Amino acid sequence: MTAAEPDRQAKIGQQFIQAVPHMRELGIELLAIGGGEARMRVPYDERFVGDPKTGVIHGGVLTALLDSCCGAAVMSHPGGPAGTATIDLRIDYMRAARPGRAVTAHATCYRLTRSVAFVRALAFEDDPDDPVAAAHGAFTVERPARAGKSGGGKA
Repeated sequence: MTAAEPDRQAKIGQQFIQAVPHMRELGIELLAIGGGEARMRVPYDERFVGDPKTGVIHGGVLTALLDSCCGAAVMSHPGGPAGTATIDLRIDYMRAARPGRAVTAHATCYRLTRSVAFVRALAFEDDPDDPVAAAHGAFTVERPARAGKSGGGKA
């Protein structure tokens, strides 16, 4: 990794958040990115409560956090995809997030093939050993266009 790589990774992460409107609306914060890993947090916000009786944050907010964090992990992988999109994402909800608490997600892109990235993630409040949810997913790998490569067929 070059000395400029952490700055490049942080810039990619910030651009990623700014480019996705629902991430901005949810207030998702990038905490760390690089080397095929990402860490993001969503603050507690009463607008996102799914059950007013309990104050528990809606599962859709956690889904957006986990999906976004997984995508960022793919984008930061040393294999350097130019872009990614979710193919499949399975989330196991283990317990309700505690009302009034921010939720953090940590994702790792553990395998990158020519066309698919495989990612796992956890969502938790303070302790990764007490997760709110776990995710496993597959994401597309969009490679940068090669310079000088022609896109046309035979003339």
